[in-house]
Amino acid sequence: MSEPTGLVDEASGGGEREEGHPESGAGSGVLRVFGRQLKRFRVRAGLERPEFGSLTGYSVSTIAAYEQGRRVPPPRFIDQADEVLDAGGVLQEMKEEVARAQYPAFFRDAARLEGEAVELHVYANQAVPGLLQTEEYARAVFGMWRPLLGEETIAQRVTARLARQDIFARRPMPTISFVIEEATLRRPLGGESVLRGQLEQVLLVGQQRNVELQVMPTQRQEHASLGGPFTLIETREGRRIAYVEAHKESRLYTERSSVREFEEQYGILRAQGLTPRESLAFVEKVLGER
Repeated sequence: MSEPTGLVDEASGGGEREEGHPESGAGSGVLRVFGRQLKRFRVRAGLERPEFGSLTGYSVSTIAAYEQGRRVPPPRFIDQADEVLDAGGVLQEMKEEVARAQYPAFFRDAARLEGEAVELHVYANQAVPGLLQTEEYARAVFGMWRPLLGEETIAQRVTARLARQDIFARRPMPTISFVIEEATLRRPLGGESVLRGQLEQVLLVGQQRNVELQVMPTQRQEHASLGGPFTLIETREGRRIAYVEAHKESRLYTERSSVREFEEQYGILRAQGLTPRESLAFVEKVLGER
């Protein structure tokens, strides 16, 4: 593969560090700035934390964590806080940047591009893609992470992962496709009941009009991409980007020759895998075996 001369972002050895310390780096700066603004508006309004908490439905400890930049406030809280504190939209203007702080630093740019994509194509060979994961499956995935993640970090990452799935309800509808290795659909991460729920979710999403899902059978003798998972993204402006995540690093490729290599791999993978109709029938078969 050619060198990533069109590299937009590269986390050099940061994946493990960021996962273990979710508030480090750029995300923590955004949270601290938001927290200071939140506290400033609360004090200006003459509200103590208990009173502000009762008005918004959050505990004193949670309010303190938001103000100190230790936790990522959800969009609903930001909207409430802006209204209760008469912040004039100042807090709401930070909502997008705050939301991005939910993700590990190495995934933030990819998450932004994913949310704006008009086309998204995902090849997965390790686990069911995050966009398809149920809450229970995602919790199992993050719970198995090494080094171990804290419970609060796991909860935050699960919430962020599920929030990404809003893309399926977006209008106009983006074109989305998946090529998933058979082994990922049989691997019972979290247990058999979790896997059954996950397979049902895959079937549900795979039936949407703007989604095409294909399975790559393990018994195939030809395979166009043995180098690992990747995602192809096309933006509203027509930019084509490849996102590749590997151990301790991730990269966004924009240089045309590099992206074309991933596009070639993905196109051949789709030809080698089961058709969408065959794939849904295959998932139903695997579900029936559980």
